[in-house]
Amino acid sequence: MFIGRQGEIGELERLYKAYKFQCIIMYGRRRVGKTSIISEFIKDKEAIYFTGQETSANDNLENLSQSILKDFPFTSPVFKGYKEALEAVFDMSQSRRIILAIDEYPYLAQSYRGISSMLQTLIDKYKDTSKLFIILCGSSLSFMENQVLGYSSPLYGRRTAQFKILPFDFEQTKEYFNQGNFSREDIALLYGITGGIPLYLSLIDINLSVEVNIKQNFLSTSGYLFEEPGNLIKQECREPAQYNAIIKAIANGASRLSEISVKVGIESGVCSNYISKLISIGILKKEYPFGVEKGKKAVYILDDGMFRFWYRFVPGNMALIQRGETDFAYSQILPQIPAYMGGVFEEISKEYLWQQNIARQTPIMFTDAGRWWGNNPKKKEECEIDIVAANKDDAIFAECKWKNENVGVDVLETLIERSDLFNYKQKHYYIFSKTGFAEGLKARAHSEKNISLIRYQDM
Repeated sequence: MFIGRQGEIGELERLYKAYKFQCIIMYGRRRVGKTSIISEFIKDKEAIYFTGQETSANDNLENLSQSILKDFPFTSPVFKGYKEALEAVFDMSQSRRIILAIDEYPYLAQSYRGISSMLQTLIDKYKDTSKLFIILCGSSLSFMENQVLGYSSPLYGRRTAQFKILPFDFEQTKEYFNQGNFSREDIALLYGITGGIPLYLSLIDINLSVEVNIKQNFLSTSGYLFEEPGNLIKQECREPAQYNAIIKAIANGASRLSEISVKVGIESGVCSNYISKLISIGILKKEYPFGVEKGKKAVYILDDGMFRFWYRFVPGNMALIQRGETDFAYSQILPQIPAYMGGVFEEISKEYLWQQNIARQTPIMFTDAGRWWGNNPKKKEECEIDIVAANKDDAIFAECKWKNENVGVDVLETLIERSDLFNYKQKHYYIFSKTGFAEGLKARAHSEKNISLIRYQDM
């Protein structure tokens, strides 16, 4: 059953019905569901689907030829060259609507480096008369952004639309599991351990508990997710040991380049190159404090929930897992899950704020939101604010607590104190809590209208 992605499918259908030439660029990290979107879109249409492979140009040409000839027979079983193959498709599309979907386009472009220039020439020649609907899809974010969408690419200016496919957000994850018997807290945890990646969500058995799903997928040597991070790194990166060491260092608290390079034991310049590669494949992201666009305060964090979970809990329990001590390994992990969920709850809360903002139900309309950290000169110490959401003049400051206890007024007072570091005209305060709020905090929120208390079950 195809779930989610209604927006992407709807927009592709709109472009398809325009009945004129289209060149669609679709990209996103591996496992995010790009191929599923393409398959769902083309299933009832006249389409040629081809997947580029890490092989020679001749092998890819043969495979492309077979994809074309499967539904559109020509006299030759293999085209003599890419120009002949692609021109045949463009020529056929003069009088009929045809989709040409090239999945893993970066592999094709790396095996035959002239393919983008060739497509540029053919698009310029045929775009005014062709009904061809091209989809160029890829998992290498840096390649697709720089060498397909970028200004220096031969294809620059030829696209008619682009889709960056992201993991499911929390709302979509809830929709995915609406047929199961999971509690609200269960779904938050499942979102936290899968990162909303559709393939990983599909591995969750809705007839089993979260505990059993974690044991079967992460803590068993036969589990799909037990091998997944290593397989992805080997597939995308040379020297996987160095990349693994960097990810592990970040998962265990190192965030600045200097910290990471020291922990891994490599020079910072070399470490920076490895980090750039991990960013390009969607595993890491570079983050600045809210309101800061560049500078030395940048940190690197894992941008993939499954990687965060795996590197936080699996390596330290590897000996137990390899000996089949699944229950014991889980007992070691269980007490640490609430702390792990703190960051996940921040993401869920920020998403909730954006939804409320779009629905015009926040006290101010903000234009950006993010985490903030920096120095408190009064206390001469580093401090953080989970969420700052602001426009030019006004701001919302929020704290998020994933604990099995009511949040007290001290959390609000600390938040107000830290908000004094900012010069906004209006300041509003949100406290998000997994469980609830102490009576003193509820009384304070009742008397002061710029305080909002949000329980997870009400989000």
